[in-house]
Amino acid sequence: MWEISKEFDFCYGHRVWSQSLNIEFSLDSCLMCRHLHGHQGKVIVYLKSDSLQSGMVTDFKHLNWFKKFLDDIIDHKFILDINDPLFSTLLPNIDKKYLIKFKEGYKTVNLKDYKNELLELYESYIIVDFVPTSENISAWLLKIVQEKMSKLDIKVSKVEFLETPKSKSTFYAGN
Repeated sequence: MWEISKEFDFCYGHRVWSQSLNIEFSLDSCLMCRHLHGHQGKVIVYLKSDSLQSGMVTDFKHLNWFKKFLDDIIDHKFILDINDPLFSTLLPNIDKKYLIKFKEGYKTVNLKDYKNELLELYESYIIVDFVPTSENISAWLLKIVQEKMSKLDIKVSKVEFLETPKSKSTFYAGN
């Protein structure tokens, strides 16, 4: 069995509105991740195969589409859970039924319905249906990569997501 990996970096913001702490272990009750904040994220995608094609699991260039997805869709955006109690405060005057849904599991505001002065606010959000924790983001990204790479008959073994250089979540494929 062979396994290869490729790393990708991007900046993003989020809010973990569901955060709670046990102060016996956290040493204080400060819920900093409930605040709006940002990170320099890193994603490591692992692909595996029990045989090689042309001496490779696959060409690393077959992940260029994922870099483009991260750069065009997520980089320098705020990942917001549609169920966040602050949703209507952060995105005022948005009727959720007018959000545009994408096959990758996120939504955006239909910008053609808004005036130019609101574009800068609304275009900076990626709306998801999960609390944007490291664990949930790694699972979401694995699903996106797995769906696309299956067209090449390439298996994704796991995705590691580093929220910071010292904090990592790993989600394993159910293969």
